[in-house]
Amino acid sequence: MNRKGDRATMPGPHSHEPPPSPSASPAAQRWWRTGGARLGAVAAVPLLGLLNDRLGGVMLLVALVLLWWRNPWPKAGRVVATVVAMALLGAVVPDQPDRAPAGAAGAADAKPASRPSLFPRPARTTPAPTMPTVPDFTGDSLDVAFPRSRKRGFTVTYHDASDQKRDVSARSLWKVCFQEAGGTPEDPTVDFAVVRREEPCPQDEGRAVPWPVMPEVVWMTWRTAVPKVVGVGVPEKRLRAEAAYSNDVLPAEGEYDDWRVCRQDPAEGEPITDDVYLVTLSLSSPANGCPAPDRGRDAYLPDRDGDGDPDYLDPYPGDRNRTRVFPDGRPSGSGSSGGSGGSGGDGWSPCRHTRWC
Repeated sequence: MNRKGDRATMPGPHSHEPPPSPSASPAAQRWWRTGGARLGAVAAVPLLGLLNDRLGGVMLLVALVLLWWRNPWPKAGRVVATVVAMALLGAVVPDQPDRAPAGAAGAADAKPASRPSLFPRPARTTPAPTMPTVPDFTGDSLDVAFPRSRKRGFTVTYHDASDQKRDVSARSLWKVCFQEAGGTPEDPTVDFAVVRREEPCPQDEGRAVPWPVMPEVVWMTWRTAVPKVVGVGVPEKRLRAEAAYSNDVLPAEGEYDDWRVCRQDPAEGEPITDDVYLVTLSLSSPANGCPAPDRGRDAYLPDRDGDGDPDYLDPYPGDRNRTRVFPDGRPSGSGSSGGSGGSGGDGWSPCRHTRWC
């Protein structure tokens, strides 16, 4: 028996290795079982937890499965990776609010708190109602202030601004002196203190109407007296000039600016109320002077021929029938010397004894 040949044909103990199994091949290993996939799962836990705590919790479960299912890592490594994944999730998930004791909160408080959003919306706030404003109607007619205030939503009241406490009726006859707004934004109010339209407003509400007081203008010229009377609050249209002598005649307007005031009505110091429709100044030419104060309105200038023209204006001082009105003589029957009947000669005539002609 050839033992040498038999030993030559028998394989040695290390001459041949069995082929590796398919499962041990790196190409056949699943991607989720790789170390990179397991580390990526751990890193994805806090990232998804930032977006939503539920997504972070689901990702933590996936990472735990990958760390402990068929993982060839040492046990200590898997424990460390698990602790790290749970710590990362706890760092990004916000703390939950404390629960209120049972029965302490109402039905509205029993609702679960909403999860915070990564991009929170600004809180919606309802603006507080503001108080509406009322325009300044001082000096305007109450008939204008009333409807405009009502149109803006105000409840309107009004009363007399003077100390007379008069009833206010016919709003078009009154004007606003003071106004006061009040109430609430939901129910605003305005109160008007008013006086008659022709009256000046009192300095303060509840005081007397400050009527203008007539100044002293006697012996002033018309040119000087007018601005002084107007200066106390009398409209110029309420100022009237007249002749101080009954038989005198004012020249055309503007030609008596240098005539002097002999009388004034109202007198000095009297209030010029709305009952005083006109302020009258009686004037006289500088050539004649003023009549005596006791003569009043019955004073006459000299008229020697009795034709009604004062001597200083009579263009025909020697002819009583020729006047400024009738420079060629009075017509027949009007009192001329050639007339007939009771109106002729030296008898009574309307042109001679009156100022009708």
